[in-house]
Amino acid sequence: MNGIQILLITGVVLVAVYFFVRLHNSVADILLLLALVSAAIIFIFFPDATNRIAHRLGVGRGADLVFYLSIVIFWFVILKLYVRIRQLEKIVIDVVRKDALNEAGKISSTDY
Repeated sequence: MNGIQILLITGVVLVAVYFFVRLHNSVADILLLLALVSAAIIFIFFPDATNRIAHRLGVGRGADLVFYLSIVIFWFVILKLYVRIRQLEKIVIDVVRKDALNEAGKISSTDY
């Protein structure tokens, strides 16, 4: 095993452990993470496998295939984060509106 393989596997395992310990997500997210971690470990141990898969898919090198797949995964993550931010913005707006109406009601009822 090469030094880079040890470094990469350690990084992948640390990210997976962090995800499991800190974030409590849905079963689908956990299954997706397990699939990505498994694929990463397999490709780290068997780098020629990416070349074979890449040639079957019509991509020149395995590194290019991994890069293209990473772009797709990053787009998925960005879109998922965007949707979550929009949901949180809506929740904050609803809470602020409700609080403002409650405060306005308290102020107008004490004035009379």
